[in-house]
Amino acid sequence: MAKEFIFGVAVSGENFIGREKEIHRLSSNFKNGINTILSSPRRWGKTSLIKKVKAIVESDKLRVIYVDIFPCRSEYDFYNMFAEAVLKQTSSRFDEWKDIAYEFISRLTPKFAFSVGPDSDYSVSLGITSKTHSAEEVLQLPERIAQKKGIQIVICIDEFQQIGEFPDSVIVQKKMRSAWQHNSRVSYCLLGSRKHLMDELFQKRSLPFYKFGDIINLKLIPTEVWVPYICKQFKKVDRVISEELAAEICRIVENHSSYVQQLAWLTLLETEKVATREGVARALNELLDENTPLFTQQTELLTTYQMNFLRAILAGIHKEFGIATVLSEYNLGSSSNISRLRKSMVEKELVEFRQEGYFIADPILKIWLERQKW
Repeated sequence: MAKEFIFGVAVSGENFIGREKEIHRLSSNFKNGINTILSSPRRWGKTSLIKKVKAIVESDKLRVIYVDIFPCRSEYDFYNMFAEAVLKQTSSRFDEWKDIAYEFISRLTPKFAFSVGPDSDYSVSLGITSKTHSAEEVLQLPERIAQKKGIQIVICIDEFQQIGEFPDSVIVQKKMRSAWQHNSRVSYCLLGSRKHLMDELFQKRSLPFYKFGDIINLKLIPTEVWVPYICKQFKKVDRVISEELAAEICRIVENHSSYVQQLAWLTLLETEKVATREGVARALNELLDENTPLFTQQTELLTTYQMNFLRAILAGIHKEFGIATVLSEYNLGSSSNISRLRKSMVEKELVEFRQEGYFIADPILKIWLERQKW
Protein backbone atom coordinates (compact mmCIF):
# COMPACT_ATOMS: atom_id res chain seq x y z
CA MET A 1 0.00 0.00 0.00
CA ALA A 2 3.00 2.28 0.51
CA LYS A 3 3.34 2.84 -3.24
CA GLU A 4 -0.23 3.82 -4.04
CA PHE A 5 0.50 7.55 -3.86
CA ILE A 6 3.96 9.13 -3.96
CA PHE A 7 4.89 12.63 -2.89
CA GLY A 8 8.02 14.50 -1.84
CA VAL A 9 10.19 12.66 -4.38
CA ALA A 10 10.22 12.23 -8.15
CA VAL A 11 7.50 9.87 -9.32
CA SER A 12 7.75 7.25 -12.04
CA GLY A 13 5.89 4.27 -13.48
CA GLU A 14 2.14 4.25 -12.94
CA ASN A 15 2.41 7.09 -10.42
CA PHE A 16 3.44 9.40 -13.25
CA ILE A 17 0.34 10.61 -15.06
CA GLY A 18 -0.56 13.11 -17.77
CA ARG A 19 1.94 15.49 -19.37
CA GLU A 20 1.57 13.95 -22.84
CA LYS A 21 2.07 17.27 -24.64
CA GLU A 22 5.08 18.19 -22.51
CA ILE A 23 6.62 14.74 -23.01
CA HIS A 24 6.26 15.05 -26.78
CA ARG A 25 7.70 18.58 -26.87
CA LEU A 26 10.64 17.80 -24.59
CA SER A 27 11.39 14.53 -26.39
CA SER A 28 11.49 16.38 -29.71
CA ASN A 29 13.74 19.08 -28.27
CA PHE A 30 16.14 16.55 -26.76
CA LYS A 31 16.38 14.51 -29.96
CA ASN A 32 16.92 17.60 -32.10
CA GLY A 33 19.44 19.37 -29.88
CA ILE A 34 17.19 22.32 -28.98
CA ASN A 35 17.93 24.14 -25.74
CA THR A 36 14.94 24.23 -23.36
CA ILE A 37 13.99 26.30 -20.35
CA LEU A 38 11.46 24.55 -18.09
CA SER A 39 9.89 26.57 -15.29
CA SER A 40 7.22 25.93 -12.65
CA PRO A 41 6.70 26.29 -8.89
CA ARG A 42 8.16 23.63 -6.61
CA ARG A 43 6.50 20.21 -6.44
CA TRP A 44 4.68 20.50 -9.75
CA GLY A 45 6.63 17.59 -11.23
CA LYS A 46 9.51 19.08 -13.26
CA THR A 47 12.04 16.51 -12.10
CA SER A 48 9.62 13.62 -12.63
CA LEU A 49 8.90 14.89 -16.15
CA ILE A 50 12.59 15.13 -17.03
CA LYS A 51 13.29 11.63 -15.77
CA LYS A 52 10.31 10.32 -17.74
CA VAL A 53 11.61 11.89 -20.95
CA LYS A 54 15.14 10.68 -20.20
CA ALA A 55 13.85 7.10 -20.00
CA ILE A 56 12.07 7.51 -23.35
CA VAL A 57 14.77 9.14 -25.48
CA GLU A 58 18.06 7.85 -24.08
CA SER A 59 20.01 5.46 -26.32
CA ASP A 60 23.55 4.51 -27.28
CA LYS A 61 23.66 7.69 -29.37
CA LEU A 62 21.86 10.06 -27.01
CA ARG A 63 22.77 10.51 -23.35
CA VAL A 64 20.71 12.60 -20.94
CA ILE A 65 22.58 13.95 -17.91
CA TYR A 66 20.74 15.26 -14.85
CA VAL A 67 22.26 17.45 -12.15
CA ASP A 68 20.59 19.40 -9.32
CA ILE A 69 22.64 22.49 -8.45
CA PHE A 70 20.54 23.65 -5.49
CA PRO A 71 23.51 23.18 -3.09
CA CYS A 72 25.81 25.36 -5.23
CA ARG A 73 26.63 28.78 -3.82
CA SER A 74 29.44 29.88 -6.10
CA GLU A 75 30.83 29.58 -9.61
CA TYR A 76 33.32 26.83 -8.76
CA ASP A 77 30.79 24.91 -6.67
CA PHE A 78 28.88 24.68 -9.93
CA TYR A 79 31.88 23.66 -12.04
CA ASN A 80 32.75 20.79 -9.69
CA MET A 81 29.18 19.48 -9.58
CA PHE A 82 28.73 19.98 -13.33
CA ALA A 83 31.96 18.15 -14.25
CA GLU A 84 31.27 15.27 -11.84
CA ALA A 85 27.79 14.71 -13.30
CA VAL A 86 29.05 14.83 -16.88
CA LEU A 87 31.93 12.42 -16.23
CA LYS A 88 29.91 9.92 -14.22
CA GLN A 89 26.85 9.88 -16.44
CA THR A 90 28.77 9.48 -19.70
CA SER A 91 30.71 6.51 -18.32
CA SER A 92 29.52 2.96 -17.84
CA ARG A 93 32.29 1.89 -15.44
CA PHE A 94 34.37 3.49 -12.71
CA ASP A 95 37.62 2.81 -14.58
CA GLU A 96 36.21 4.48 -17.69
CA TRP A 97 35.20 7.49 -15.57
CA LYS A 98 38.77 7.91 -14.36
CA ASP A 99 40.22 7.55 -17.86
CA ILE A 100 37.86 10.16 -19.31
CA ALA A 101 38.47 12.51 -16.40
CA TYR A 102 42.22 12.49 -16.81
CA GLU A 103 41.97 12.70 -20.60
CA PHE A 104 39.71 15.74 -20.74
CA ILE A 105 40.50 17.62 -17.51
CA SER A 106 44.15 17.86 -16.58
CA ARG A 107 45.58 18.64 -13.13
CA LEU A 108 42.79 16.88 -11.25
CA THR A 109 43.19 15.80 -7.62
CA PRO A 110 40.02 13.76 -7.12
CA LYS A 111 38.91 12.27 -3.81
CA PHE A 112 36.55 9.30 -4.03
CA ALA A 113 34.01 7.96 -1.54
CA PHE A 114 32.27 4.61 -2.06
CA SER A 115 28.97 3.43 -0.61
CA VAL A 116 28.47 -0.16 0.51
CA GLY A 117 25.53 -2.34 -0.48
CA PRO A 118 23.71 -3.82 -3.48
CA ASP A 119 23.22 -0.37 -5.01
CA SER A 120 26.76 0.76 -4.24
CA ASP A 121 27.81 4.01 -5.85
CA TYR A 122 30.60 6.49 -5.49
CA SER A 123 30.93 10.22 -5.09
CA VAL A 124 33.90 12.34 -5.95
CA SER A 125 35.40 15.71 -5.17
CA LEU A 126 37.34 16.83 -8.23
CA GLY A 127 39.30 19.66 -6.68
CA ILE A 128 38.53 22.14 -9.47
CA THR A 129 39.39 25.70 -8.42
CA SER A 130 40.01 29.02 -10.14
CA LYS A 131 43.74 28.42 -9.69
CA THR A 132 43.74 24.99 -11.35
CA HIS A 133 41.16 25.22 -14.14
CA SER A 134 39.55 27.82 -16.36
CA ALA A 135 35.80 28.10 -16.68
CA GLU A 136 36.00 27.37 -20.41
CA GLU A 137 37.90 24.13 -19.80
CA VAL A 138 35.11 22.80 -17.60
CA LEU A 139 32.19 24.18 -19.60
CA GLN A 140 33.49 22.65 -22.84
CA LEU A 141 33.90 19.22 -21.24
CA PRO A 142 30.54 17.78 -22.47
CA GLU A 143 31.15 18.85 -26.06
CA ARG A 144 34.63 17.31 -26.09
CA ILE A 145 33.33 14.02 -24.67
CA ALA A 146 30.42 13.99 -27.14
CA GLN A 147 32.82 14.56 -30.06
CA LYS A 148 35.15 11.81 -28.82
CA LYS A 149 32.35 9.26 -28.35
CA GLY A 150 30.31 10.27 -31.39
CA ILE A 151 27.15 10.85 -29.34
CA GLN A 152 24.63 13.60 -28.58
CA ILE A 153 24.30 14.82 -25.00
CA VAL A 154 21.47 16.67 -23.27
CA ILE A 155 22.37 18.21 -19.91
CA CYS A 156 19.44 18.93 -17.57
CA ILE A 157 20.37 21.41 -14.83
CA ASP A 158 17.78 21.61 -12.06
CA GLU A 159 17.32 24.72 -9.86
CA PHE A 160 19.20 26.73 -12.46
CA GLN A 161 18.02 29.99 -10.89
CA GLN A 162 20.78 29.45 -8.32
CA ILE A 163 23.15 30.86 -10.95
CA GLY A 164 21.56 34.25 -10.41
CA GLU A 165 22.59 34.18 -6.74
CA PHE A 166 26.30 33.62 -7.40
CA PRO A 167 28.83 36.39 -6.76
CA ASP A 168 29.51 38.17 -10.08
CA SER A 169 26.55 36.27 -11.52
CA VAL A 170 26.35 38.12 -14.84
CA ILE A 171 30.02 37.41 -15.55
CA VAL A 172 29.43 33.71 -14.80
CA GLN A 173 26.39 33.69 -17.09
CA LYS A 174 28.44 35.24 -19.90
CA LYS A 175 31.05 32.48 -19.58
CA MET A 176 28.35 29.81 -19.76
CA ARG A 177 26.53 31.32 -22.71
CA SER A 178 29.79 31.87 -24.60
CA ALA A 179 30.90 28.28 -24.04
CA TRP A 180 27.55 26.62 -24.75
CA GLN A 181 26.14 28.57 -27.68
CA HIS A 182 28.52 27.03 -30.21
CA ASN A 183 28.10 23.39 -29.10
CA SER A 184 27.10 21.09 -31.95
CA ARG A 185 26.59 17.85 -30.01
CA VAL A 186 25.39 19.14 -26.63
CA SER A 187 22.13 20.87 -25.74
CA TYR A 188 20.76 22.04 -22.41
CA CYS A 189 17.51 21.82 -20.49
CA LEU A 190 17.57 24.40 -17.70
CA LEU A 191 14.97 23.87 -14.96
CA GLY A 192 13.88 26.28 -12.26
CA SER A 193 11.29 26.51 -9.49
CA ARG A 194 11.46 30.24 -8.70
CA LYS A 195 9.60 31.66 -11.66
CA HIS A 196 10.38 35.33 -11.09
CA LEU A 197 14.12 34.54 -11.08
CA MET A 198 13.86 32.27 -14.13
CA ASP A 199 11.89 34.94 -16.00
CA GLU A 200 14.62 37.47 -15.27
CA LEU A 201 17.43 35.15 -16.37
CA PHE A 202 15.86 34.21 -19.68
CA GLN A 203 13.55 37.07 -20.63
CA LYS A 204 15.58 40.14 -19.66
CA ARG A 205 17.26 41.50 -22.76
CA SER A 206 20.34 42.72 -20.94
CA LEU A 207 21.25 39.30 -19.51
CA PRO A 208 23.34 36.66 -21.35
CA PHE A 209 20.72 33.88 -21.41
CA TYR A 210 18.07 35.99 -23.12
CA LYS A 211 16.45 33.90 -25.89
CA PHE A 212 18.66 30.91 -25.08
CA GLY A 213 16.04 28.31 -25.94
CA ASP A 214 12.46 27.07 -26.05
CA ILE A 215 10.64 28.29 -22.92
CA ILE A 216 8.09 25.93 -21.36
CA ASN A 217 6.05 27.07 -18.37
CA LEU A 218 4.68 23.89 -16.83
CA LYS A 219 0.92 23.88 -16.21
CA LEU A 220 -1.07 22.07 -13.55
CA ILE A 221 -2.37 18.59 -14.37
CA PRO A 222 -6.15 18.96 -14.88
CA THR A 223 -8.74 17.35 -12.61
CA GLU A 224 -10.07 15.09 -15.36
CA VAL A 225 -6.65 13.42 -15.52
CA TRP A 226 -6.26 13.11 -11.75
CA VAL A 227 -9.70 11.64 -10.98
CA PRO A 228 -9.39 8.25 -12.77
CA TYR A 229 -5.86 7.87 -11.37
CA ILE A 230 -7.02 8.43 -7.78
CA CYS A 231 -9.97 6.07 -8.19
CA LYS A 232 -7.73 3.39 -9.70
CA GLN A 233 -5.16 3.63 -6.89
CA PHE A 234 -7.91 3.21 -4.27
CA LYS A 235 -9.31 0.23 -6.15
CA LYS A 236 -5.88 -1.48 -6.16
CA VAL A 237 -6.12 -1.91 -2.38
CA ASP A 238 -9.82 -2.76 -2.31
CA ARG A 239 -10.99 0.72 -1.37
CA VAL A 240 -13.52 2.89 -3.17
CA ILE A 241 -13.55 6.62 -3.69
CA SER A 242 -16.19 8.36 -5.78
CA GLU A 243 -15.23 10.53 -8.71
CA GLU A 244 -16.83 13.44 -6.86
CA LEU A 245 -14.59 13.03 -3.81
CA ALA A 246 -11.50 12.49 -5.99
CA ALA A 247 -12.31 15.77 -7.73
CA GLU A 248 -12.81 17.40 -4.31
CA ILE A 249 -9.25 16.41 -3.32
CA CYS A 250 -7.99 18.15 -6.46
CA ARG A 251 -10.08 21.24 -5.75
CA ILE A 252 -8.85 21.56 -2.17
CA VAL A 253 -5.18 21.56 -3.19
CA GLU A 254 -5.76 23.44 -6.46
CA ASN A 255 -4.31 20.52 -8.46
CA HIS A 256 -0.77 20.94 -7.11
CA SER A 257 0.76 17.57 -7.99
CA SER A 258 2.56 16.72 -4.76
CA TYR A 259 -0.39 17.83 -2.62
CA VAL A 260 -2.85 15.80 -4.73
CA GLN A 261 -0.77 12.68 -4.12
CA GLN A 262 -0.33 13.46 -0.41
CA LEU A 263 -3.95 14.32 0.36
CA ALA A 264 -5.13 11.26 -1.60
CA TRP A 265 -2.72 9.11 0.43
CA LEU A 266 -3.90 10.55 3.76
CA THR A 267 -7.51 10.01 2.66
CA LEU A 268 -6.69 6.40 1.80
CA LEU A 269 -5.35 5.94 5.34
CA GLU A 270 -8.66 7.27 6.67
CA THR A 271 -10.68 4.85 4.52
CA GLU A 272 -11.74 1.36 5.61
CA LYS A 273 -13.91 0.53 2.62
CA VAL A 274 -15.48 3.62 1.04
CA ALA A 275 -13.94 7.08 1.24
CA THR A 276 -16.14 9.73 2.84
CA ARG A 277 -16.20 13.50 2.92
CA GLU A 278 -15.42 13.29 6.65
CA GLY A 279 -12.37 11.18 5.86
CA VAL A 280 -11.12 13.80 3.40
CA ALA A 281 -11.65 16.48 6.06
CA ARG A 282 -9.61 14.49 8.60
CA ALA A 283 -6.90 13.95 5.99
CA LEU A 284 -6.79 17.70 5.28
CA ASN A 285 -6.44 18.43 9.00
CA GLU A 286 -3.51 16.00 9.13
CA LEU A 287 -1.89 17.75 6.17
CA LEU A 288 -2.35 21.15 7.81
CA ASP A 289 -0.92 19.90 11.12
CA GLU A 290 2.09 18.47 9.31
CA ASN A 291 2.82 21.80 7.63
CA THR A 292 2.09 24.08 10.60
CA PRO A 293 5.74 24.35 11.76
CA LEU A 294 6.82 25.38 8.25
CA PHE A 295 3.99 27.87 7.79
CA THR A 296 4.64 29.36 11.22
CA GLN A 297 8.29 29.83 10.33
CA GLN A 298 7.38 31.42 6.98
CA THR A 299 4.97 33.94 8.49
CA GLU A 300 6.17 34.77 12.00
CA LEU A 301 8.75 37.33 10.84
CA LEU A 302 6.52 39.07 8.31
CA THR A 303 5.88 42.75 8.85
CA THR A 304 2.40 44.05 9.65
CA TYR A 305 2.07 45.39 6.11
CA GLN A 306 3.10 42.02 4.64
CA MET A 307 0.57 40.14 6.76
CA ASN A 308 -2.09 42.67 5.80
CA PHE A 309 -1.21 42.11 2.15
CA LEU A 310 -1.92 38.39 2.63
CA ARG A 311 -5.19 39.24 4.35
CA ALA A 312 -6.24 41.35 1.39
CA ILE A 313 -5.52 38.51 -1.04
CA LEU A 314 -7.45 36.05 1.13
CA ALA A 315 -10.38 38.46 1.06
CA GLY A 316 -10.44 38.31 -2.73
CA ILE A 317 -8.33 41.37 -3.59
CA HIS A 318 -5.93 40.38 -6.36
CA LYS A 319 -5.41 43.68 -8.19
CA GLU A 320 -5.63 47.41 -7.53
CA PHE A 321 -4.14 47.21 -4.04
CA GLY A 322 -3.27 50.89 -4.28
CA ILE A 323 -6.75 52.33 -4.44
CA ALA A 324 -7.78 54.34 -1.38
CA THR A 325 -10.50 51.99 -0.09
CA VAL A 326 -8.21 48.93 -0.17
CA LEU A 327 -5.27 50.81 1.38
CA SER A 328 -7.51 51.98 4.20
CA GLU A 329 -9.46 48.79 4.85
CA TYR A 330 -6.40 46.52 4.95
CA ASN A 331 -3.88 49.04 6.34
CA LEU A 332 -1.34 48.64 3.54
CA GLY A 333 0.35 51.99 4.02
CA SER A 334 0.76 54.41 1.15
CA SER A 335 0.19 53.52 -2.49
CA SER A 336 3.96 53.73 -3.06
CA ASN A 337 4.35 50.85 -0.57
CA ILE A 338 2.40 48.40 -2.75
CA SER A 339 5.16 47.70 -5.28
CA ARG A 340 7.56 46.89 -2.43
CA LEU A 341 5.01 44.58 -0.83
CA ARG A 342 4.35 42.71 -4.08
CA LYS A 343 8.05 42.30 -4.80
CA SER A 344 8.95 41.11 -1.29
CA MET A 345 6.12 38.59 -1.09
CA VAL A 346 6.91 37.12 -4.51
CA GLU A 347 10.59 36.83 -3.57
CA LYS A 348 9.59 34.99 -0.38
CA GLU A 349 7.54 32.62 -2.60
CA LEU A 350 4.45 33.26 -0.48
CA VAL A 351 2.65 35.02 -3.32
CA GLU A 352 2.70 34.40 -7.06
CA PHE A 353 1.62 36.56 -9.96
CA ARG A 354 -0.88 35.14 -12.44
CA GLN A 355 -2.72 36.74 -15.33
CA GLU A 356 -5.63 37.49 -12.97
CA GLY A 357 -3.44 39.15 -10.33
CA TYR A 358 -1.63 38.10 -7.14
CA PHE A 359 -2.52 34.89 -5.26
CA ILE A 360 -1.25 32.82 -2.33
CA ALA A 361 1.30 30.49 -3.93
CA ASP A 362 0.75 27.44 -1.70
CA PRO A 363 -2.88 26.19 -1.51
CA ILE A 364 -2.36 24.52 1.87
CA LEU A 365 -0.79 27.69 3.25
CA LYS A 366 -3.87 29.52 1.98
CA ILE A 367 -6.18 27.20 3.95
CA TRP A 368 -3.92 27.44 7.00
CA LEU A 369 -4.03 31.25 6.89
CA GLU A 370 -7.81 31.20 6.50
CA ARG A 371 -8.08 29.15 9.69
CA GLN A 372 -5.92 31.48 11.78
CA LYS A 373 -7.44 33.97 14.19
CA TRP A 374 -6.54 37.33 12.69
